[in-house]
Amino acid sequence: MYTSLETTAPATLEQRVVGTESSEKDMSMTGDKLILKGLKFYGHHGAISEEKTLGQMFLLDIDAWISLKQAGESDNLADTISYVDIFSLAKEIVEGSPRNLLEAVAELIAAKTLESFPQITAV
Repeated sequence: MYTSLETTAPATLEQRVVGTESSEKDMSMTGDKLILKGLKFYGHHGAISEEKTLGQMFLLDIDAWISLKQAGESDNLADTISYVDIFSLAKEIVEGSPRNLLEAVAELIAAKTLESFPQITAV
């Protein structure tokens, strides 16, 4: 699993840049890649008490690997994953319960994404 987080400004769906690309660098990361970049959310994560009290902006990039072949052939929304659903999941986690480590936030986003969307093979 790979999810990157950086601290930085409130998130709106319009702020994201999304796309797909093919990737075969790693056996677990084959197929197509859904890309969500520049997601901004305000959260209260960190090991320092001020980080939890004051909060800060978090900037996320999320890559999710999935085969989009069936969706491409069927042109049916039911055969793909909505970017909005992944965005909403990440927003709920970052704006939710405080964590001490960014690694814990990233792990939770990756784990919940894989759990919620079994078609996704890696995050």
